[in-house]
Formats: sequence, structure tokens, C-alpha cells
Amino acid sequence: MMPHTPRRILLGLWGIILVAAVCWPFALSGEFLWRDMVLLNNPGLTPSALGAGSLPARNAPQDGFLALLGGAWAARVLIFAAAGAAALTAALWSRTTVAALAAMTIAVANPFVIERLLQGQWSLAIAAWLLPVIAWAGRRHSWLAWLAMWGASLTPTGGLFAVVTALFTCRKRVALAGCLLWLPWLVPGLFQPGVPGDAAAAVAAFSPRAEEHVGTVGALLRLGGIWNGEAALGMALFGLFVAVLALAGAHRVPARLTVLAALGIGGALACWLLPGLLEWAIDNVPGSGLLRDSHKLTMLALPLYVASIGALPQVPAALALVAATIQVLPAPSRLAVLSPRDTGVDEQLVRDIDGRLAFFPERPNLVEVPPPDGRAHGEATPGVAVDPYSKAVPMVESGELSVDGDVIDQASPQYRAALRAWQDRDMAGLADLGVGVVVIDGAIAAETTAPRPELPWALTALWIAYPLLSFLAIAQRQRRSSPTKSARQTPGH
Repeated sequence: MMPHTPRRILLGLWGIILVAAVCWPFALSGEFLWRDMVLLNNPGLTPSALGAGSLPARNAPQDGFLALLGGAWAARVLIFAAAGAAALTAALWSRTTVAALAAMTIAVANPFVIERLLQGQWSLAIAAWLLPVIAWAGRRHSWLAWLAMWGASLTPTGGLFAVVTALFTCRKRVALAGCLLWLPWLVPGLFQPGVPGDAAAAVAAFSPRAEEHVGTVGALLRLGGIWNGEAALGMALFGLFVAVLALAGAHRVPARLTVLAALGIGGALACWLLPGLLEWAIDNVPGSGLLRDSHKLTMLALPLYVASIGALPQVPAALALVAATIQVLPAPSRLAVLSPRDTGVDEQLVRDIDGRLAFFPERPNLVEVPPPDGRAHGEATPGVAVDPYSKAVPMVESGELSVDGDVIDQASPQYRAALRAWQDRDMAGLADLGVGVVVIDGAIAAETTAPRPELPWALTALWIAYPLLSFLAIAQRQRRSSPTKSARQTPGH
């Protein structure tokens, strides 16, 4: 609680500083291209964006939402809103001002969020910010919990972990209703063939990574240890100290938060220690591929860490604040790689494709990232990113993924079939695959008679309408209960 104005002002200013330190690149105008992140001002409404492309629906309903409601600007709104909600929740959940400052720092600027942003996984960062909101709303505010679950469910992983968090912290009907948010990716997944790949290579490539001075266990406890060392935050000892304080204070918060954290960190440790078990699950259990990047499981510990730090006495809370602040000092400068840049999308080519399914036989699956807008090449951090055309036009996507020379995911069956047809100059075969245009060297090299692909928009539209539908459901339930209460209060009428 925040009883008086000076406290509110202090916490408000600290929240603004934290959100600005982490989210500042998204306050700049332009488009974004970095690793897994492609945010265009005018993304295409394509089958892939709606979960029905040539690859599994890993980015549904995120891409469909952005295509329908504002592109990069819609993403900006969600990013700042989620980070702000995390800060406010931590403040409300804390007992003292110092504890609130520390809890807010953990909620907004923790290693998990920073590392996922550096990997370009902005929607997973949103989910991490919103899990504590779901846990705090719990049994208090069903509609707020539903709204936070909606924001967290931009991607399948966020939606799954939002429901898991709700199962531990909310009324069961709230958690069960959250399963509806899975439909945009779950339904297409029932009808799409999986992408062939090597489960053992995938588990090894995405295994949690040890950090200096703390090892793998310490890295996971501090919510770090992402598989890509280039996205690591550093300052591991300070983060581990914060984690120890949070775990030591776990007895001050509801036990269900500790169980949830144990599920997350314990699951990540199990996947690291027993990779064969995860390999078997990926090969035999549908949907287990979501967890091949097992570091993601650690985000389930965030509600405990935020609540526990917020419940600490003054001295431990002050120590947590200092350590939590020091560990994220490098973040603002490191996050500069997210700054807007030229994505290289030719708008004239997009208009020429005109909604037809495009095949780029010579274009790589990943593209080199140009320097941020306004910077010279020598000042830029080199890197790669997902092909921005995959977000701009209907496209036969390869999906081939290699890490350190090892092929993790093979090219999609549709891509391989289209490549064979093009090499044979079999235009009828390309048309049968739905390919309308072939693009080489940035220009249309061939066209077929294939019609434009259908756009299965209904599930994405339902997802977008979910907050309104949940609000109406709660209002209807309250109206039904009101006459009963009135009758009990006025028996003579």
C-alpha cells in the first residue's frame, strides 16, 4: 500500500526511471530489427501472422495482432504498459518504501527480461513483466488477472506460463478461461506437420549457460543463463545475492508462490541435468518443443522473487535494492542494439507482390542487421535477424535453424518442395503449392496463376476481443448476483 504522497512520488519516479532504463529504445520512432525481433510500421496480414503459414505458429497471435492493430506502435504500447504494470504491482505488493524500491527493480529490470530483450524476444519480456501482475491480482481482481493473461499470451510460451501462474494464484475459472487464449496457435498446431529437426542438437544448443563465478545453477537462480552468451547481462554475483535474499524471505509470502518458483527453476535445472528426458519429450510429446529453450522456465520464479523482496525487513531490503540496481547498470547501454533501424523492406516490392504467396529461393533465412538509424557502420554492433519480409508479405518460409554449424531445424516441407519445383522450373508445381510469385534479387522473376492465400482471421479476432469479452462476463455475473444481495437486504420487498 502507498499511504502518503511523498512515498507515492518517490515510487512513481523510481518506476519511471526503471521503465525508461529498460524500454528507452522503444520510445524512438522507426522500425525495429534485431535477432528474433521484427517490428514494422505496416506489417502484412498474412497466413503466417494468423498461425497458418509454412512454419509452426510460434508467433501467433502476436503477428496477427500487430498486423491488425498498428504494427510497431501497438508493440510499443504493450511494452511500456506491461513494464509499468510490473512496477506498480511490485509497489502495491510491498510492505515498506525500501522494499518497494527493491521489488520494483526486480520486477522491471531483472536478468530474464534484459536477456530476452537482447535476444529480440520482446513479447516474452512482456510475459515476464505480467506474471507478477497475474499472481498479485490473484483472487482480488479477476478482470485484471484476465487482462494480464491476455497481454502475456502474445506468444505460446507466454500464454502457457500465464495459465500455469493463474492455476497457482487465481480462481480456477480464471485459469481455465485463460486457456481460450491458446486457440490462435493451438488450433493451427493440430493441423500443421512439425518441422523436422534433431532434438538432441536442439536441447544442447538451447541449454542454459553457465555464468562466471556462479555456474549454471547460480545463473538460473538469478534468472539469467540464457543459451546465447552474446545476450547475457553479466554482474552475476549481484544477481545471485538478490536471489538468495528472495529465497530466504520466501516464508513471508504465500507458499503457492514458492511452489510455482520451484516448478520453474526446478524444471530448468532438470532439463539441464537430464537432457535425455527433454529430448524424449520433444520427440514424443506434442508441444514439448516450446520448452527446448528451458531457460524460459525460470520466469515462473518472478512472482515469488517480487513478492518476497517486497516483504523483506528494512536492512535486507536495502541490500537487495543495492544489489538489484548494480546488476542492471549495464542494461541501458547494452539495450541500445534494439534502437530503430532500416529494415531493408522494399515497399514497392510489397505492393507488387500484392498479397500473393511469395517464394524467395535465394534469400537467406536470417539477414545481416544494418546499423541503427543515424549511426555509422563502425559504431554498430554486428548481428543477424529474422528476415523482415516474413512479416511484410505472405511468404514460403524456410525455418532452417543452425547454431554453431549444427542444423537444429531443417527447412520446412513446403519450402523444400517449392525449391525443387523452382529448380525444375515447374510453374504448375509452384502454383499447386500456392506460390504466386518468385522473387530474386529484390524483383519478381516469375508469376503463377495461384490465387491469394486465405486469411483465417477468426481466432486472432477472438483473441483481440478477449479483454472485452471477459469484462462483459464479469459484469453479467455481478448483475446476476446483485438481485440476490438486494433481496437479502430488503426482505419486505
